[in-house]
Amino acid sequence: MTSISQSNEQYVHDVSVIIPVYGGEHTLRGVVTELSAFHDVQRSKNGNLYRVTEILPVFDHGRDRSDKVIRQLERELPYVHGVWLSRNFGQHPATLAGISVSQGAWVVTMDEDGQHDPRAIADMLDTALDQQADVVYADPVNAAPHSLFRNVTSWGAKFVAKHLLGSTDAPKYQSFRLILGDVARALATHAGNGTYLDVALGWISNRIATCPVTLRSEGDHQSSYNLMRLLGHFWRMVVTGGTRPLRFVSLIGGLASCAGIIWAIVLFFMQLFVHAVTVPGWTSLMIVFLVFSGLILLSIGIVAEYIGISVRADMGMPLYLVSTDPEQGPLGQGVRKGNPTNV
Repeated sequence: MTSISQSNEQYVHDVSVIIPVYGGEHTLRGVVTELSAFHDVQRSKNGNLYRVTEILPVFDHGRDRSDKVIRQLERELPYVHGVWLSRNFGQHPATLAGISVSQGAWVVTMDEDGQHDPRAIADMLDTALDQQADVVYADPVNAAPHSLFRNVTSWGAKFVAKHLLGSTDAPKYQSFRLILGDVARALATHAGNGTYLDVALGWISNRIATCPVTLRSEGDHQSSYNLMRLLGHFWRMVVTGGTRPLRFVSLIGGLASCAGIIWAIVLFFMQLFVHAVTVPGWTSLMIVFLVFSGLILLSIGIVAEYIGISVRADMGMPLYLVSTDPEQGPLGQGVRKGNPTNV
């Protein structure tokens, strides 16, 4: 990609970069310095023009003096705008907070530790325009530069989300994302408390794609994810992943109710005609137990259905989302093969 001094006719894609900041005192400046090189108009490999118009570090009240670094960067660079949260809310809420105040046609989310290479933004933009995708996730071509424990737990969480919760996009989840600006801001508006960002993106995105990206080392940056945080992250994904577990409870309740009633009828006729049970009262006790336990499980299943409706509403899952004609927005502004452009 190359820096472009000016563009006369070709559309320039404005990109807002969101960086949740928890422990970035020693790494954030390096990340922002790299991004600053893309503040001027750049050309991607496919000929699309783009520029990073704003960088939004979101201060999540971490463990160090990242707030001082953000203030210094704001004074030095006019396109750096800190987003200040009232307390620590976590990575996904912080990301949504940054998205809510962004203005770019595209939104990029990336980590504070420097493992995400800003040069990959161009490739992700090309992928979005080629595949007409609302969301593009970085697809690491190398092993994530984390501990073995974190890599294994991440793989396990995505496996559970895909095969047990039915989230086919779960293996794509990455904190390095390119999102269509309107889609990202609509999500920030609708998302409820405790919503898992990537699951929620699947609610409103028309198409989700991936782009091969090489992850870099985190250097001496110490990850803030301990076992409890990882478990909390996983549980948020499970809860936000949909109502399939509640539907499973409903199904089990219905099957148990039917099986209990059928077995109760069998015991009744066995005792009536065969006298297979000699203990007085056992048959009647078992009939009562099976019938009423089945009805209780069926009732729990019905309650689970109502809970599912409330959960979807509380998480902010919209009934619909009105968008613009894709041809009139950023997705319609990719370089067309065979059509020359004046730059």
